[in-house]
Amino acid sequence: MSKSRLEAFTDAVIAIVMTILVLELHQPTTDTLAGLVGIEKKLFIYIVSFVMLAIYWNNHHHMFQLVKKIDGRVLWANNFFIFTLTLVPFATAWAGDFIDSLVPQITYGLMVLLANISYLVLTRELIRINGSDAPLGELFQRYNKSYITIFLNVLGLLLGWLIHPYFVLVVNIGILIMWIIPDRRIEKQYKK
Repeated sequence: MSKSRLEAFTDAVIAIVMTILVLELHQPTTDTLAGLVGIEKKLFIYIVSFVMLAIYWNNHHHMFQLVKKIDGRVLWANNFFIFTLTLVPFATAWAGDFIDSLVPQITYGLMVLLANISYLVLTRELIRINGSDAPLGELFQRYNKSYITIFLNVLGLLLGWLIHPYFVLVVNIGILIMWIIPDRRIEKQYKK
């Protein structure tokens, strides 16, 4: 199967999700900086979520530069990944409205955890179909960054539950920093 349609579809869905995300931000009611008072928390979590989507898109794009083959299982794994990203606007809006509340923050953290698990599943399926001896397999076979990320997601959820809901967001921001630059080994592989 050709990977180009899957990439195009994923690009389109992520672009739509980013667009829906901004629709939850309502313009200030005045023309001064005072108009931003009251929406700063929603604006902050919007920025975090937008950056998260951009990081997923960048890493998905980089990973697919090494992909030669896909199959039905890869399509379903990618659909699972896309599904989790479509939850971002809902979780962002709720967490933005109730940034100090446990249930919205846990929901946001669970959405991020689910997205990270789906990205790992997609990676594993791509390695399966392309082979562990293919460039993608060689780079990601012993790639622990995804597992560390999932561990940190769970830690953030626990800290949010036991200490304060803010910890869910704080840990997820730390994870974003960890992923902001795609693996440079991929660029070296496809520049050959």
